[in-house]
Amino acid sequence: MPTATAEIRAQKNFADWYASTKAKSLRPPLTPEEEARPFSKYYYEEIPEPDPVHLGKMDKPCDPALAIEPHQMNDLLNPGDLDVEIGWCNLENGAGFIANRIIYPEITADMIDWWFAWHALEDLRYRIWYPPQHGGIMVSPEARKRLLDPAVPFAEKNWGQIHHVTEDCNCGMENIDINFLSPTSFGFDTSRFKEPFVSAFAGGQGWAVTVDKTDMSITAPAMMCHIFRQHPDGLEHRTRFWMGYRLSNGTPELSLPPGISVPVEAIQGLARHNVKEFTRFKYFLPRIYAEFGGRMEA
Repeated sequence: MPTATAEIRAQKNFADWYASTKAKSLRPPLTPEEEARPFSKYYYEEIPEPDPVHLGKMDKPCDPALAIEPHQMNDLLNPGDLDVEIGWCNLENGAGFIANRIIYPEITADMIDWWFAWHALEDLRYRIWYPPQHGGIMVSPEARKRLLDPAVPFAEKNWGQIHHVTEDCNCGMENIDINFLSPTSFGFDTSRFKEPFVSAFAGGQGWAVTVDKTDMSITAPAMMCHIFRQHPDGLEHRTRFWMGYRLSNGTPELSLPPGISVPVEAIQGLARHNVKEFTRFKYFLPRIYAEFGGRMEA
């Protein structure tokens, strides 16, 4: 007879997972099986508020002329800062641009690589990251096998795999497919992936639709990358989103219909969500890594 733990971690098929996402969007209380998991305590923690100055930088759009477009991604590998490290806007072509930066005094690259693999294995692992807006996660059986393969380095476990997440980025709960990629497949010049300018990477492309989507409203893909590098005060996390872009044969391609722009509400909503979830991450990851880090099972 399967144990409660085995049941909660059982692999669902996609249809069953998809059917469950509307209920997840209501953020139901933890089940008895979830309560019994060794990390359920993190779900009930008080969530730290972002620095108001930091969050305030997302109140208004930045100058689009200062933003970088996806074909300029290798500028992130240069020493120093870019013109916009925290901000968002519509680019001239209608695409959405988001930049964010946060410094982690107690986080290492090893923690980053472990977390992006470990949390994909179970709904609760995703929910405890940012309980106010994270509803759940699922990966395919093939992705799960790769995540659990000890021969695959933590930094590479997600390459080529899709995370199906249920998440609210301030525009309502959405089902988001995030196709994680290697930095080479994303388009970076990996000959420049050297310390102290690059310590870790997580990125790919995704597509989001509302959990209860029934209309014919336009949805658009997005490119996302998280680049981590050394900083005098710890590890520096630099995020970029390009909403309305996808990768086509390894090249960024604008995917918006002519005359259409990504809604301002969606860009700003994701920008503010990013500040909040990674503020939580700053204080949360060192503690959960101390308990469970370096292994995939818990």
